[in-house]
Amino acid sequence: MDAATVTSPRLTDLRARYQGLSGQALLEVMIRHEFAGKIAVVSSFGAESAVLLHMVAEIDPTTPVIFLNTGKLFGETLRYRDRLQERLGLTDIRAAGPHPADLMARDPNGTLWNADPDACCFVRKVLPLERALKGFEASITGRKRFQTSARTGMDPIEEEAVRGTGEPGSATGTRFKLNPLAYWGQEELERYTDANRLPRHPLVKDGYLSIGCMPCTERVPEGGSYRDGRWVGRDKDECGIHLPLNTGGDGI
Repeated sequence: MDAATVTSPRLTDLRARYQGLSGQALLEVMIRHEFAGKIAVVSSFGAESAVLLHMVAEIDPTTPVIFLNTGKLFGETLRYRDRLQERLGLTDIRAAGPHPADLMARDPNGTLWNADPDACCFVRKVLPLERALKGFEASITGRKRFQTSARTGMDPIEEEAVRGTGEPGSATGTRFKLNPLAYWGQEELERYTDANRLPRHPLVKDGYLSIGCMPCTERVPEGGSYRDGRWVGRDKDECGIHLPLNTGGDGI
């Protein structure tokens, strides 16, 4: 099972009933009605995170926000998280990080990002997120179709296999995934940010257009595309938390 093949009667029903909804309108029905008390936001507190988080806070600021603290983030990202929490009034930000036993077994020296970035993402992002989402029926992401080739066909409402936290590639059920900004582009994001006077990630003005972990994120040269600063020189443009279970590597 993976996000490309999982299709249940409920998914078909949700897509039929809410076809055409996006942004805050889609979030409203999902947070307040369809998955009330069983939904969480997944946020990197990166370059565009303020838009989604502001929408969620306007609906229900107590909605859990899962923040993947990989141990390799920019200090600016951590400070930006704190600033947004204060500005938006978010009351339940949950930091999820790699388990010490996983790091000891797979990345004892902290250099796995250089030798095998897919494995590093699996230990520091994929496994911690699956543990953090246990018990939730749905997650909310800030993904957009324009970001990567893997996201160009993304639907605002998806259903994905729930990853097991044991053997890579294992699945234990399904969970819904909501992408309310799927059809948004850079212009819409900029307009929303300006209209609501949202603070911007401090690294954006320095040329970081997509911001992840410090060792694997670089400035984008003038005229470069959105993801050119991520995993430079690698055949990689996704960390793995949004990819199907069967895409190779360590289940990522």
